[in-house]
Amino acid sequence: MGSAVTHAPALEGRTDSGPRHGPVKAPRPAGLKRRSRRENLAGYLFMSPWIAGFLLLTAGPMVASLYFAFTDYNLFDAPRWIGLDNFSEMFGDPRWRHSVRITLWYVVVGTPIKLIAALGVALLLAQRRRGQAFYRAAFYAPSLIGASVSVAIVWKAIFSDDAVVDRTQQFFGIDAGGWTGDPELIIYSLVALTVWQFGAPMVIFLAGLKQVPRELYEAADVDGAGKLRQFWNITLPMISPVLFFNVLLETIHSFQIFSSAYIVGGGAGGNACGPADGTMVYTCYLYVQGFENSRMGLASAMAWMLLVAVALVTAVLFWSQKRWVHYEEGGR
Repeated sequence: MGSAVTHAPALEGRTDSGPRHGPVKAPRPAGLKRRSRRENLAGYLFMSPWIAGFLLLTAGPMVASLYFAFTDYNLFDAPRWIGLDNFSEMFGDPRWRHSVRITLWYVVVGTPIKLIAALGVALLLAQRRRGQAFYRAAFYAPSLIGASVSVAIVWKAIFSDDAVVDRTQQFFGIDAGGWTGDPELIIYSLVALTVWQFGAPMVIFLAGLKQVPRELYEAADVDGAGKLRQFWNITLPMISPVLFFNVLLETIHSFQIFSSAYIVGGGAGGNACGPADGTMVYTCYLYVQGFENSRMGLASAMAWMLLVAVALVTAVLFWSQKRWVHYEEGGR
């Protein structure tokens, strides 16, 4: 009796080179492909205003300014390539170095005071009390109007000679005169203006304080920890990501200060950046070189130096956060 020979069915997906591992991907129907292309086209059409605005108003001017930074360009004649001459002149300009010092002083002094004020008011408003919504809105309002030209004009009037601040000083026997006319004091009026606009970081601090678990404070009370120790050991570590965000944001904003310094300093004219260059922040001197002196090539070089400086400061802040910013999962 002979043995029956059976033929195994052909393996699905087998080729001449051997079996193919895994399921075979079925070809996509043509209708789905057309539908996907239509959806992608619709998405790009909706994005086209933003893409056009980015290319025409952001990316294009940035590339053009990078080219102008290496040219002699006055807005009227064709740019002439001069290489690194703008940067050499910039580094050797004493007024440029003065603007760097004024800006760094403003950032180092104004930003911490503003954040301290914002955090202090946020701690007060985090407590439940009557009229809390009104107080939050009242403290936030200056952030909405503080950057306007009209507020800068009013601020200049307040700190001028024989105005509110001057008369208040005289009442207490201080004969310092108006701040806007004093090269040494006018920068303090700008610091006062930026501190007055602490509403935006205050709201962010409030959001962070709401996320701190109340059980931590209750446990600290049981252990006998005082309010100062609770703030240092509980509040600050828990809101450190929010604090880092505010420090980063406000530092960048401080480097970009212009309108208030220009208006309080005097506006167009020989004292565009304050008496004796008292409010000669970096962006104000950039404006003077670009639009008053018609040296757009030099102004472009200054703008790119500011971008590099802000990028370096930002990188340092991100590097330092590993040491003092705490996250919920326990890492840093």
